[in-house]
Amino acid sequence: MRTLVDPPHSSRCELCGGELRLKQIESAHRSLDLEIEIFVCIKCGHEQSIEVAHNHTARHMPRPKVA
Repeated sequence: MRTLVDPPHSSRCELCGGELRLKQIESAHRSLDLEIEIFVCIKCGHEQSIEVAHNHTARHMPRPKVA
């Protein structure tokens, strides 16, 4: 049987230790190719943002349609 391990600390809420889920990705700086990833804790609802380099191999999600 495989040993279970905890997910990396970066995927945990800094307040309560709950699991973080990706909420939104925003463009931060186009010329530097940076994005801001916004995560929300499923346990307490705390939002946490991280600035990262754009991943060109990741699949892009379509924008929500406005009614």
